[in-house]
Amino acid sequence: MSKETPAGDSRIEEEGRSKEATPPLYRVLMHNDDFTSMEFVVEVLETIFRKNPTDANRIMLNIHFKGLGECGLFPHEIAETKIDRVHEMARHEGFPLRCSMEEA
Repeated sequence: MSKETPAGDSRIEEEGRSKEATPPLYRVLMHNDDFTSMEFVVEVLETIFRKNPTDANRIMLNIHFKGLGECGLFPHEIAETKIDRVHEMARHEGFPLRCSMEEA
């Protein structure tokens, strides 16, 4: 929306931009199972979620010992895509690894 200033110039009204809501974020969770190897979980975390080796190992250990680990926060569509990629990669390697998401 533009407004006329006293000098006759038009300017963008900044108020309209500040009212735009940021999309809600979703927490992507990875679930423990008795078959997927720890090495594969770390590989998935590094590849799909772009975690460094230290963070990937920390998350993998949370998954292993607590049954669940948080992979990151993403807008809905990105979270869905990452989950689909995890499931596809796991299926290709013969692992039952599963992820889910919940609103943050």
